[in-house]
Amino acid sequence: MPVINVTMLGGVYDAEVKTRIAEALTDAMRTVIAAPPEGVIVALNELPAGNYMRGRTFKTPGPALPDAREVVKTFLERMEARDLTGAQSMLADGFRMVFPGGVEFSRLEELIDWAKPRYNWVKKTYDDWDVAAREDGVAVTCQGTLRGEFPDGTPFEGIRFVDWFLVRDGKLSRQHVWNDLGEYVLSQAGA
Repeated sequence: MPVINVTMLGGVYDAEVKTRIAEALTDAMRTVIAAPPEGVIVALNELPAGNYMRGRTFKTPGPALPDAREVVKTFLERMEARDLTGAQSMLADGFRMVFPGGVEFSRLEELIDWAKPRYNWVKKTYDDWDVAAREDGVAVTCQGTLRGEFPDGTPFEGIRFVDWFLVRDGKLSRQHVWNDLGEYVLSQAGA
């Protein structure tokens, strides 16, 4: 049974952030040791404020980052609602997205223009989410099905998709999209 002891500055992080820390440490330990979640003990110890110094200077801890899964979910909701201003505010400088066929965009307007001849609208139903820490940020993957309407008004549904995002400092820096929409179109055409 692994025990993880973490010492952090007190009075800075709320209960939700502490829960996220403990859950992330539990999950990280379970990628290396075969232990059930209830077999991993995480102890969060807090130093009283003003009881930490480095380099002869009292230090203030960094702020908690937003939950990366919620960042991605909010971005996708804003995109579905065509709130491009709100979605744009969530992107890091240098944001890149890659869509099926290897088509790359750096601006949301480019994506909207590319999608116009493909469908009138599309919405997602999520089946699963994965979040993984990386050296360069947090990888968030969501998968599920698409439903929507083609330009001629024909509805579609049940199209599988996977979206992968890299979140850095609470902003989206990369997105990769895979889906079976092209396969669906070919199957409807009798190919």
